[in-house]
Amino acid sequence: MKFTNTLLKGKLQRRYKRFFADIEVNNKTVVAHCPNTGSMMGLLDQGNEVWISEHNDPKRKLKFTLEMIKVKKKRIIGVNTHRANRIVEHALENKLIKEFSTIKNIQAEFKYSDDTRFDFLCDKKILEVKNTTLIREDDIAEFPDAVTSRGTKHLQKLKESIKKGYKPYVLFLTQIQGINNFRIANDIDSTYYKEYLDAKKSGVSFLAYRCSLNSKEIKIEKKIKIIDE
Repeated sequence: MKFTNTLLKGKLQRRYKRFFADIEVNNKTVVAHCPNTGSMMGLLDQGNEVWISEHNDPKRKLKFTLEMIKVKKKRIIGVNTHRANRIVEHALENKLIKEFSTIKNIQAEFKYSDDTRFDFLCDKKILEVKNTTLIREDDIAEFPDAVTSRGTKHLQKLKESIKKGYKPYVLFLTQIQGINNFRIANDIDSTYYKEYLDAKKSGVSFLAYRCSLNSKEIKIEKKIKIIDE
Protein backbone atom coordinates (compact mmCIF):
# COMPACT_ATOMS: atom_id res chain seq x y z
CA MET A 1 0.00 0.00 0.00
CA LYS A 2 1.60 3.21 -1.16
CA PHE A 3 0.99 6.57 0.50
CA THR A 4 -0.50 9.24 -1.74
CA ASN A 5 2.33 11.60 -0.80
CA THR A 6 5.68 10.99 0.89
CA LEU A 7 5.29 11.32 4.65
CA LEU A 8 6.67 14.22 6.66
CA LYS A 9 9.12 13.48 9.48
CA GLY A 10 8.84 15.06 12.91
CA LYS A 11 9.05 14.50 16.67
CA LEU A 12 6.23 13.56 18.99
CA GLN A 13 5.44 16.11 21.68
CA ARG A 14 2.29 14.56 23.14
CA ARG A 15 -0.91 12.66 22.37
CA TYR A 16 -4.08 13.84 24.11
CA LYS A 17 -7.86 13.33 24.11
CA ARG A 18 -7.19 10.05 22.24
CA PHE A 19 -7.54 11.65 18.80
CA PHE A 20 -4.93 14.44 18.83
CA ALA A 21 -1.14 14.56 18.73
CA ASP A 22 1.19 17.54 18.83
CA ILE A 23 4.08 17.02 16.41
CA GLU A 24 7.18 19.17 15.96
CA VAL A 25 7.96 19.57 12.25
CA ASN A 26 10.70 21.94 11.09
CA ASN A 27 10.73 23.73 14.47
CA LYS A 28 6.97 24.31 14.35
CA THR A 29 4.20 22.47 16.21
CA VAL A 30 1.35 21.01 14.17
CA VAL A 31 -1.70 19.14 15.43
CA ALA A 32 -2.22 15.74 13.82
CA HIS A 33 -5.19 13.40 13.95
CA CYS A 34 -4.36 10.22 15.85
CA PRO A 35 -6.39 7.43 14.18
CA ASN A 36 -5.40 4.81 16.76
CA THR A 37 -7.82 4.93 19.71
CA GLY A 38 -6.09 2.11 21.61
CA SER A 39 -3.71 2.54 24.52
CA MET A 40 -0.65 2.75 22.20
CA MET A 41 1.34 1.30 25.08
CA GLY A 42 5.08 1.95 24.78
CA LEU A 43 4.79 4.21 21.73
CA LEU A 44 4.19 7.67 23.13
CA ASP A 45 7.50 8.78 24.62
CA GLN A 46 8.10 12.47 24.07
CA GLY A 47 10.73 13.02 21.38
CA ASN A 48 10.04 9.81 19.45
CA GLU A 49 10.54 10.20 15.73
CA VAL A 50 7.22 10.14 13.86
CA TRP A 51 5.92 10.35 10.31
CA ILE A 52 2.71 12.14 9.40
CA SER A 53 0.67 12.40 6.21
CA GLU A 54 -0.56 15.72 4.86
CA HIS A 55 -4.04 16.24 3.40
CA ASN A 56 -5.41 19.21 1.51
CA ASP A 57 -9.09 18.35 1.80
CA PRO A 58 -10.85 21.54 3.00
CA LYS A 59 -13.54 19.42 4.68
CA ARG A 60 -11.02 17.93 7.11
CA LYS A 61 -10.65 19.58 10.49
CA LEU A 62 -7.00 18.53 10.79
CA LYS A 63 -4.54 18.70 7.91
CA PHE A 64 -2.19 16.02 9.25
CA THR A 65 -2.53 12.34 10.32
CA LEU A 66 -0.12 10.39 12.51
CA GLU A 67 1.07 7.35 10.52
CA MET A 68 4.25 5.85 12.05
CA ILE A 69 6.37 6.10 15.19
CA LYS A 70 9.96 4.98 15.79
CA VAL A 71 10.40 3.47 19.27
CA LYS A 72 13.67 3.15 21.18
CA LYS A 73 15.44 4.70 18.16
CA LYS A 74 15.17 1.30 16.53
CA ARG A 75 11.87 0.02 15.15
CA ILE A 76 9.32 1.86 13.02
CA ILE A 77 5.72 1.01 13.94
CA GLY A 78 2.62 1.77 11.86
CA VAL A 79 -0.09 3.22 14.09
CA ASN A 80 -2.85 4.18 11.65
CA THR A 81 -5.40 1.42 12.27
CA HIS A 82 -7.52 2.71 9.38
CA ARG A 83 -4.84 1.53 6.93
CA ALA A 84 -4.69 -2.06 8.22
CA ASN A 85 -7.37 -3.45 5.92
CA ARG A 86 -5.95 -1.63 2.91
CA ILE A 87 -2.56 -3.19 3.61
CA VAL A 88 -4.15 -6.64 3.83
CA GLU A 89 -6.29 -6.11 0.73
CA HIS A 90 -3.15 -5.17 -1.22
CA ALA A 91 -1.49 -8.34 0.09
CA LEU A 92 -4.46 -10.52 -0.90
CA GLU A 93 -4.56 -9.04 -4.39
CA ASN A 94 -0.81 -9.53 -4.84
CA LYS A 95 -0.70 -12.98 -3.20
CA LEU A 96 1.65 -11.94 -0.40
CA ILE A 97 -0.14 -14.15 2.17
CA LYS A 98 0.74 -17.78 1.44
CA GLU A 99 -2.43 -19.22 2.98
CA PHE A 100 -4.55 -17.07 0.63
CA SER A 101 -2.47 -17.33 -2.53
CA THR A 102 -5.01 -19.44 -4.44
CA ILE A 103 -8.19 -17.47 -3.67
CA LYS A 104 -10.32 -16.20 -6.54
CA ASN A 105 -12.78 -13.81 -4.84
CA ILE A 106 -12.19 -11.09 -2.24
CA GLN A 107 -15.16 -9.54 -0.45
CA ALA A 108 -14.39 -6.78 2.05
CA GLU A 109 -16.62 -6.05 5.07
CA PHE A 110 -18.32 -9.44 4.95
CA LYS A 111 -21.63 -9.38 6.81
CA TYR A 112 -21.65 -12.68 8.67
CA SER A 113 -24.74 -12.01 10.82
CA ASP A 114 -26.94 -9.12 11.91
CA ASP A 115 -24.47 -8.15 14.64
CA THR A 116 -21.12 -9.23 13.15
CA ARG A 117 -19.00 -8.22 10.19
CA PHE A 118 -15.62 -9.70 9.37
CA ASP A 119 -12.92 -7.88 7.43
CA PHE A 120 -12.79 -10.22 4.42
CA LEU A 121 -14.43 -13.25 2.89
CA CYS A 122 -12.10 -14.95 0.41
CA ASP A 123 -13.96 -17.79 -1.29
CA LYS A 124 -15.01 -19.76 1.84
CA LYS A 125 -12.22 -18.37 4.03
CA ILE A 126 -13.17 -15.70 6.58
CA LEU A 127 -10.31 -13.36 7.45
CA GLU A 128 -10.41 -11.10 10.51
CA VAL A 129 -7.53 -8.60 10.79
CA LYS A 130 -6.06 -7.43 14.09
CA ASN A 131 -3.64 -4.52 13.86
CA THR A 132 -0.66 -5.15 16.15
CA THR A 133 1.63 -2.41 17.50
CA LEU A 134 2.61 -3.54 21.01
CA ILE A 135 6.23 -4.48 21.71
CA ARG A 136 7.42 -4.89 25.30
CA GLU A 137 10.27 -7.36 24.73
CA ASP A 138 12.92 -6.88 22.09
CA ASP A 139 11.74 -9.30 19.39
CA ILE A 140 8.14 -10.14 20.38
CA ALA A 141 5.02 -8.35 19.14
CA GLU A 142 1.86 -8.71 21.22
CA PHE A 143 -1.90 -8.31 20.95
CA PRO A 144 -4.01 -6.85 22.48
CA ASP A 145 -2.63 -3.70 24.12
CA ALA A 146 -5.84 -3.32 26.18
CA VAL A 147 -8.84 -5.48 27.10
CA THR A 148 -10.79 -6.27 23.92
CA SER A 149 -14.31 -7.59 24.45
CA ARG A 150 -14.93 -7.02 20.73
CA GLY A 151 -11.98 -9.25 19.88
CA THR A 152 -13.29 -11.99 22.18
CA LYS A 153 -16.71 -11.81 20.52
CA HIS A 154 -15.08 -12.16 17.11
CA LEU A 155 -13.32 -15.35 18.19
CA GLN A 156 -16.62 -16.81 19.40
CA LYS A 157 -18.28 -15.98 16.08
CA LEU A 158 -15.36 -17.42 14.13
CA LYS A 159 -15.72 -20.72 16.02
CA GLU A 160 -19.40 -20.72 15.18
CA SER A 161 -18.69 -20.12 11.48
CA ILE A 162 -16.96 -23.50 11.16
CA LYS A 163 -20.33 -25.24 11.59
CA LYS A 164 -21.63 -23.18 8.66
CA GLY A 165 -18.92 -24.41 6.32
CA TYR A 166 -16.47 -21.50 6.54
CA LYS A 167 -12.72 -21.70 7.16
CA PRO A 168 -11.97 -18.91 9.65
CA TYR A 169 -8.63 -17.13 10.02
CA VAL A 170 -7.32 -14.37 12.26
CA LEU A 171 -4.41 -12.35 10.87
CA PHE A 172 -2.32 -10.37 13.35
CA LEU A 173 -1.04 -7.64 11.07
CA THR A 174 2.20 -6.76 12.78
CA GLN A 175 3.17 -3.25 11.72
CA ILE A 176 6.50 -3.46 13.55
CA GLN A 177 9.68 -3.23 11.51
CA GLY A 178 11.96 -6.27 11.68
CA ILE A 179 10.00 -8.20 14.33
CA ASN A 180 10.24 -12.02 14.28
CA ASN A 181 7.83 -13.33 16.92
CA PHE A 182 4.25 -12.78 18.09
CA ARG A 183 2.21 -13.79 21.12
CA ILE A 184 -1.11 -13.05 22.81
CA ALA A 185 -0.72 -10.66 25.76
CA ASN A 186 -2.24 -12.96 28.39
CA ASP A 187 -1.45 -10.54 31.23
CA ILE A 188 -3.39 -7.75 29.52
CA ASP A 189 -6.51 -9.73 28.57
CA SER A 190 -6.64 -13.26 29.99
CA THR A 191 -10.20 -13.76 28.70
CA TYR A 192 -9.07 -13.14 25.12
CA TYR A 193 -6.13 -15.49 25.62
CA LYS A 194 -8.38 -18.32 26.85
CA GLU A 195 -10.77 -17.74 23.96
CA TYR A 196 -7.80 -17.78 21.57
CA LEU A 197 -6.65 -21.19 22.87
CA ASP A 198 -10.18 -22.60 22.61
CA ALA A 199 -10.66 -21.18 19.11
CA LYS A 200 -7.39 -22.71 18.01
CA LYS A 201 -8.50 -26.14 19.28
CA SER A 202 -11.84 -25.68 17.54
CA GLY A 203 -10.23 -25.13 14.14
CA VAL A 204 -9.75 -21.37 13.81
CA SER A 205 -6.40 -20.67 12.12
CA PHE A 206 -4.13 -17.90 13.40
CA LEU A 207 -1.48 -16.12 11.33
CA ALA A 208 1.02 -13.37 12.10
CA TYR A 209 2.65 -11.42 9.28
CA ARG A 210 4.98 -8.48 9.71
CA CYS A 211 5.15 -5.42 7.48
CA SER A 212 7.96 -3.47 5.89
CA LEU A 213 7.49 0.24 6.51
CA ASN A 214 8.97 3.42 5.08
CA SER A 215 7.85 6.95 4.25
CA LYS A 216 6.48 5.88 0.85
CA GLU A 217 4.65 2.61 1.55
CA ILE A 218 3.68 -0.12 4.00
CA LYS A 219 3.28 -3.68 2.78
CA ILE A 220 3.22 -7.21 4.16
CA GLU A 221 6.73 -8.63 4.15
CA LYS A 222 6.89 -12.10 5.76
CA LYS A 223 5.20 -14.58 8.09
CA ILE A 224 6.47 -14.64 11.68
CA LYS A 225 6.30 -17.20 14.47
CA ILE A 226 3.39 -17.32 16.94
CA ILE A 227 4.51 -18.22 20.45
CA ASP A 228 2.00 -19.93 22.75
CA GLU A 229 2.67 -19.59 26.47
